[in-house]
Amino acid sequence: MSIRQFTVLAVLALASVSTATKEKAPQDPIVGTDTVHGCYKSVGTMKKLNTDNFNSQGACAGFCRKNGYVAGASNSYDCWCGDEYPNKADLVDDDQCTEPCPGYGDDACGGLDTYTVYNTGKRVSVGEASEPGSSSSSSAGASKTSSASNAPASTSGCDPESNKSGPNVAGIAAGVVVGVVAVSALIGGGFFWMRRKRNAEIEEEHRRNAAVNAFISGGKPPSSSGGLSMSDSRLDPVMNRRMSDGSIADNQDYSRRILRVRNIAMESEMAPV
Repeated sequence: MSIRQFTVLAVLALASVSTATKEKAPQDPIVGTDTVHGCYKSVGTMKKLNTDNFNSQGACAGFCRKNGYVAGASNSYDCWCGDEYPNKADLVDDDQCTEPCPGYGDDACGGLDTYTVYNTGKRVSVGEASEPGSSSSSSAGASKTSSASNAPASTSGCDPESNKSGPNVAGIAAGVVVGVVAVSALIGGGFFWMRRKRNAEIEEEHRRNAAVNAFISGGKPPSSSGGLSMSDSRLDPVMNRRMSDGSIADNQDYSRRILRVRNIAMESEMAPV
């Protein structure tokens, strides 16, 4: 039981001890004036549009008329408005609508699960709902609002099934990118290392070939001064031999013993007397 229902029961109990507010008898509709149509256990197709701490017959019916509705209903603080009365099957005795209106105690504003229905005076001829309404403890307007608000919840995007953990696409993509970068780095590093190793082998082979060629030719390896080598000709008597003919043999190796031929007769003639 809600607090409001408990409050209504308490008020009804107090009213039964003293004097209960009796709903006015149904009246013929009058254009421009609100009249009581009866006590009903349902509001039919009407909707709750206002809650007023000073609700009364005139306040609720006037609110509905101002907003273009031909029918109204009240239960304590709440006011419903619509374009037709509830179905006649929902009509109950007037002694079931004994709740004093908060704004004017001489008016009855429904009762326990009952509603005082009005003609707002906007139009005399008003139809009624084609089917009886619900007689539950909650109001029809509140029930419709609740069902309307609950219906989308089951079909909204917040589906529990969709919130189940699935594959982390972002994580998988990041892992693939990191893996590709790592493999590319390994391939590039391996290629660079093999190239340096190959260059080193070619350079070493070139040095070996140069050394072998120098050994075969009997000379020294080319120096860094453009390949020209300066050697002592005395260590090689055969070289530049024609350049030393008829001159002092300064290109001879004097560390060797040399066999000399002397003309004694010529030397004696040239000797001074």
